[in-house]
Amino acid sequence: MRFGMFVPQGWRLDLTGIAPADQWNVMKDVTLRAESGPWESVWVYDHFHTVPAPTREATHEAWSLMSALGAVTSTIRLGQMCTAISYRNPAYLAKVAATADLISGGRIDMGIGGGWYEHEWRAYGYGFPSAGERLGRLDEGIQIMRQAWTTGSAILDGKHYQVDGAIVEPKPLQDGGIPLWIAGGGEKVTLKIAAKYAQYTNFDGTLDGFTHKSAILRDHCASVGTDFDAITRSANYNIAIGATEAEVEDRLAQTRDRIARYAGDELADASMSAFRGMPGVGTPEQIVENLTAIRAQGLEYAICYFPEAAYDTSGIELFEREVIPALQG
Repeated sequence: MRFGMFVPQGWRLDLTGIAPADQWNVMKDVTLRAESGPWESVWVYDHFHTVPAPTREATHEAWSLMSALGAVTSTIRLGQMCTAISYRNPAYLAKVAATADLISGGRIDMGIGGGWYEHEWRAYGYGFPSAGERLGRLDEGIQIMRQAWTTGSAILDGKHYQVDGAIVEPKPLQDGGIPLWIAGGGEKVTLKIAAKYAQYTNFDGTLDGFTHKSAILRDHCASVGTDFDAITRSANYNIAIGATEAEVEDRLAQTRDRIARYAGDELADASMSAFRGMPGVGTPEQIVENLTAIRAQGLEYAICYFPEAAYDTSGIELFEREVIPALQG
């Protein structure tokens, strides 16, 4: 199994209490620490407003971070999970990503999806089109990016996007263009788009959910004539790890209390449903057992979020020491 780690960027209220002038150094230091360890990649979210509620706390922009992190690192891969296709014109996005790939020496991964956070869509003036339209844009946007990255220009007279010889030079350094991680588990459309275009997928990381979505993806691959086994399947995991169950509870309580200070008790309590009972929460032995079962169903890549990473790296260290070695073989 391969491992990536999310960098705290504020979206999940994970830079609170840190002065804005110091936040870049925190993000940079977490990334450099990951690069010196067993992590293959670091990731950021593509969002503008915090969750579980919009606040005035920092949320740093994903593609600015891609270029900045590409400039200060040398080996670790860099991704977004995931870029919302409608937040940027896809020809422009192809250009931005190609430039970031050049800056990084060919280490960018493109996580891409239809987008979902209605509040920030409307606040930024994007409207909030139907799911069908958002996914239609995703399909056409991917076509534009793939064409731009492989030929240096793009032409498409689509329903949602029209580009007429948009030049993207220099192309990305990576042969065949930037790898596409298509995120989301929508069974009728999103997974079909993934079957057509993805080198990687990212969807439900629970045992039952991962198994079910994988079967749907396999069926779509058969229908569109692509190789299911050539797609690397990944999932995101919220991590709360401790040497004992009491330590796990203490870590969960710290995360809950930090969210509550900015979003209130009700939303903080609701946020904990993304942790409690999930595969990335527990002692090292429990997490290894959980992920081993999902690996047996085809999970090859786990992208891990440590909510306390900006303040405390002890959980990361424990995960590196006792979980990753047990699963990498």
